[in-house]
Amino acid sequence: MTIGLERVLPARLGRPFRWLVGAVWATNLGDGVAVAAGPLLVASLTADPFPVALAALLRWAPPLLFGLHAGVLSDRVDRRRIVLVAHAARILVLAGLVVTVATGVVTVAIALAGLGLLATAEVFADNTTGTIAPMLVPRDDLATANARVATGYITMNQLAGPSLGATLFAAGRVWPLVAQVVLVLAGVLMLLRMPSLPAGGERVPGGLRRDMVEGFRWTVAHPAVRTLVLTILIFNLAFGAAWSVLVLYSTQRLGLGPAGYGVLTTIGAAGGLLGTLLYGRLTRHVSLGNIMRVGLVIETLTHLALALTRSPLVAGAIMFIFGAHVFIWGTTSITVRQRAVPSHLQGRVNSVNTVCVFGGLVIGSAVGGALADRYGVAAPFWFAFAGSALFVILLWGSLTRIAHSEPR
Repeated sequence: MTIGLERVLPARLGRPFRWLVGAVWATNLGDGVAVAAGPLLVASLTADPFPVALAALLRWAPPLLFGLHAGVLSDRVDRRRIVLVAHAARILVLAGLVVTVATGVVTVAIALAGLGLLATAEVFADNTTGTIAPMLVPRDDLATANARVATGYITMNQLAGPSLGATLFAAGRVWPLVAQVVLVLAGVLMLLRMPSLPAGGERVPGGLRRDMVEGFRWTVAHPAVRTLVLTILIFNLAFGAAWSVLVLYSTQRLGLGPAGYGVLTTIGAAGGLLGTLLYGRLTRHVSLGNIMRVGLVIETLTHLALALTRSPLVAGAIMFIFGAHVFIWGTTSITVRQRAVPSHLQGRVNSVNTVCVFGGLVIGSAVGGALADRYGVAAPFWFAFAGSALFVILLWGSLTRIAHSEPR
């Protein structure tokens, strides 16, 4: 067991980082349970599709509304304390939902309010958690550390969590909520084993708005981070356009039913799991800049291949490769950003990145829906391919410089 732990979480990363990973994996399993159980809870209370769709929207809106606020907070307050308070808030909300569901008084409004509050607390917890690894591990070990954190997201949030949530919901509407309470509480207990993590930012006059502006200006002024964040915005816009109609693409173009769509998304997550196994070896033999270059080419060709194929088997193979790419590129971009950004700005720059991620997804989803409605379900994939290809051509020469940026 000790040998296995050493291979997964080397001792050089430190005991505090091991506790952090344990907490992240536990809470991500709870988040994965919520991915399935939240919409199922709302759907069990009403046949109206609008509240069901609203449940999904409530997972997307909080990062846009509160992402920058979370960034400012994590640069001014003890970071471990922020995560603990956010998780404590989640436990209180979940406990309230447990009581209302168990007593039969839960309504659509109560369920939606609870889901919105949980997603809001998650914004503060996730944004701050993303700033902690550089405080715990050496700079040269950041790629390994981020890979271990991301492994928990893929295995717990995407693979194990949703299926567990659906299974628990089938046993009774209250059980997914109880499981989430237990998992978040486990995360809290592990975080309590870590030392305090003061952010180190100086308190200066100007308030919330000044701090937000400072983080945004630093991002824009830093050539490497600016290019990285712009890349994430553009490629998430393309991704959002294509993936917003993925369920329609799988049924209308590939001829799959609901179960087939679920298998298709699970294949992507399985590819991500392969990416976690290969990442350490890959970074030892390939520079981060070349990893980013190849990854953007893979993403561009993914959109093209899905636009062309009508074969479920081909689409499944594409999704598997794409899933591995998402993990590898995402982990690399986090590592590059953490290496470039000073500690006292990590929270705010991370929040600017988060806003670009979700802003791109939201705008892309709107574009994809409009294109699919007018030109068919393959049109968003052609749009994503064209936009990605153009940006790769424009960005190609600067990617290797991005990956070697130093803090300043």
